[in-house]
Amino acid sequence: MKEQTINRIRKFTKDRDWEQFHTPANLAKSISIEANELLECFQWSDTEYNLQHVKEELADVMVYCRNLLDALKLDEDEIINMKMNINEEKYPVDKARGSNKKYTEL
Repeated sequence: MKEQTINRIRKFTKDRDWEQFHTPANLAKSISIEANELLECFQWSDTEYNLQHVKEELADVMVYCRNLLDALKLDEDEIINMKMNINEEKYPVDKARGSNKKYTEL
């Protein structure tokens, strides 16, 4: 995420004095709620959906994720790369390519 966008999210939160509500638990709940609203965009069809609505709900998820990163003082690149290392071990290319099986079934 661009620094300008991160700063805009932080300013939005600070200007409204919402940091007080941004506990890790509250933010995790909010991410889940917004993710379900995103899923609702696809409730009745995998192919017919309102792209604008999808963008708005996806943005809500990402904003709450950014807020959770801040609340926990985490670096997004660091934690994503850490998890990618784990995933690459669980799902080696030679076993996982073209398969949707869980790593325990490969």
